[in-house]
Amino acid sequence: MNWDDETDPGTSAERLVGAAADGEDQAVEAALRPKDLSEFVGQEKVRQQLDLVLKAARQRGATADHVLLSGAPGLGKTTLSMIIAAEMNAPIRITSGPAIQHAGDLAAILSSLQEGEILFLDEIHRMSRPAEEMLYMAMEDFRVDVIVGKGPGATAIPLELPPFTLVGATTRAGLLPPPLRDRFGFTAHMEFYDPGELQRVIHRSAGLLDVEIDTDGAAEIAGRSRGTPRIANRLLRRVRDYAQVRADGRITREIAAAALGVYEVDARGLDRLDRAVLEALLKLFGGGPVGLSTLAVAVGEERETVEEVAEPFLVREGLLARTPRGRVATPAAWTHLGLTPPQAAAPGNGQQGLFGA
Repeated sequence: MNWDDETDPGTSAERLVGAAADGEDQAVEAALRPKDLSEFVGQEKVRQQLDLVLKAARQRGATADHVLLSGAPGLGKTTLSMIIAAEMNAPIRITSGPAIQHAGDLAAILSSLQEGEILFLDEIHRMSRPAEEMLYMAMEDFRVDVIVGKGPGATAIPLELPPFTLVGATTRAGLLPPPLRDRFGFTAHMEFYDPGELQRVIHRSAGLLDVEIDTDGAAEIAGRSRGTPRIANRLLRRVRDYAQVRADGRITREIAAAALGVYEVDARGLDRLDRAVLEALLKLFGGGPVGLSTLAVAVGEERETVEEVAEPFLVREGLLARTPRGRVATPAAWTHLGLTPPQAAAPGNGQQGLFGA
């Protein structure tokens, strides 16, 4: 339903619950993307604010202000950029920060824009510094200075640009320098979806995919989707396959639970890697604290994979805590895996104090 093309580090693109878009996701996204703001599910405040910005621009007959969309992968940043283009009845040009390594790369893109065109710059925080500095003038004055020649004989030739709207997307807004961030007229932060919103996403996608699903089946998938529409759609397709092969094609709660059990996605959305990290932390190290490198060795993964792929969701779910002494399991982690905490983690002992109990 709503997602974008951000990629997670490590093995995220290979995980069923990873928020990165793989080839299959990209192949079906065109059919599932909402075409306007009225179809876009969730992000109510962002939708209302963006609707005002776009309507005001249309009434003035002007291009919309530059828009910065931040948030985790899979929440709908790319989809919103396409909706902005549709609402403004304007073409859209899509590129990404890593693809712009030189100021000349950006100058070539900017000089070919049409008046009113939408330029979507994904992963804008990863753009090179020279290109970033060129973008300041382009956004503010619709002009760039093209340097011709080298050394003392170099000449700056000003190039006027037609008015355009830049839509930047980032998963790490804190990495954007203030001069760039301040040039966006509208900034929106995309939040994770609640289960009710994800159920609406799943029902809409099921209708477009011609899949029969009941309310309980949608709720079961939504509860395991980590608050992310892209993951919800991916899980829906895998449950659809299971229902088609091993049942009558209709998705119920029982069918959804059985299907996601086959794919090792548990009731809270944890997959094999997540549970491996928790089990190592609990069974091998008594709940911690333990260093990240030691934990990574215990689960047979790279340090970066554990830190950047598994840990963010575990921390957000309140199952793991990062402390100065190392990683520590919370009481909720013991409960989720059905394990009894050792005496050191029981109420009234030292480790429990880390969680304020």
